[in-house]
Amino acid sequence: MNSMCLRKRAVFLSVLSACLAGTPAVSAPLAVEEINPGYVYIGPVGDGGWTYMQDVGRRAVDATFPGLKSAIVESVEEGPGSVAVMERLIRQNKSRLIFACSFGYMDFVQEMAKKYPETVFMHVSGYKRADNVGTMFGRMYQPRYLSGLTAGSVSKSGNIGYVAAHPIPEVIRMINAFTLGVRKVNPKATVKVVWLFSWLDPGKEKEAAKALIESGCDVLAMHADTGAVAQACEEAKTYVVGYNNDMSQYAPTMHLTAPVWNWAKLFEPIVQQVSEGTWKSQDIWWGLKEGAVDLAPFGPAVPEDVRKMVNDEKTRVIAGEQPIFSGPLKDQTGAVKVKEGNTMTDAEIWSMDWFVEGVLGDIPR
Repeated sequence: MNSMCLRKRAVFLSVLSACLAGTPAVSAPLAVEEINPGYVYIGPVGDGGWTYMQDVGRRAVDATFPGLKSAIVESVEEGPGSVAVMERLIRQNKSRLIFACSFGYMDFVQEMAKKYPETVFMHVSGYKRADNVGTMFGRMYQPRYLSGLTAGSVSKSGNIGYVAAHPIPEVIRMINAFTLGVRKVNPKATVKVVWLFSWLDPGKEKEAAKALIESGCDVLAMHADTGAVAQACEEAKTYVVGYNNDMSQYAPTMHLTAPVWNWAKLFEPIVQQVSEGTWKSQDIWWGLKEGAVDLAPFGPAVPEDVRKMVNDEKTRVIAGEQPIFSGPLKDQTGAVKVKEGNTMTDAEIWSMDWFVEGVLGDIPR
């Protein structure tokens, strides 16, 4: 999960197609007391967002399995140093299961998996797999779309801002899903994007939020790891859509809702499979239906009719009646990217590198 991951997209797509196919490798049964899962975190557990919610999931899984003893390492940069962290978890903590919880660990997970073939590695948000490496993520674009419906309904000006971390497909598809929701209820609205080029930098997040507010945005959304954007919005009395966690604590009067994670839904089955010896390398991409992602409770500023509309749409998404990325879809230039009657495949959604109509901003290459 960082800007170095803007590698050549041709490599991305070729590897992706192979990875989505799955591999048959299955691990041997392992007593819960011997798993000792290790979690490698990109940020501190106190960030209030991405890492905080992952650690909430970890603690819930520990409580589910008596005898399970997990270990965490916080604030691990997405570089070669992550190798030493994983090595320490395997050697000192005797971890037989590693959760690498950020995109930028991907190549280093592959390196460690070759060195430790009896350890199971689960990489969050990546696309490279191996016999002992699986990938996992949530269809966060689903609640992103729902939050866009909310933001578009509440905005008076139609000028909406988005504080975005890195220009990679994960973030791009979230911006697009949000914008599709916004423009479904407010067809002339626009979503202005400001890039942080960082996952966690409260100072930059707050300054980006202030800049968007000063430019005339009356609702902000965010893809960053702390509550700084929400805090800036509360101070400026500007509505905000949070991310990762229910961020109403940072903006009690201005928080509309937030797309949120339930990491226990993703972590728990992996621990169960490793203990039973049924684990195999696969790509897990679960959404609202499985409970891996959700929409936080609505804030006081969201009218009852908007709440009902969004909840009705949520029901349709869960039932498979409302695919988010269905045609006709146009890009920023007005060119048709998805024809009417067609729906983007998972591989196309996963590798999205263009903005939908209504997004203001560029994607740095």
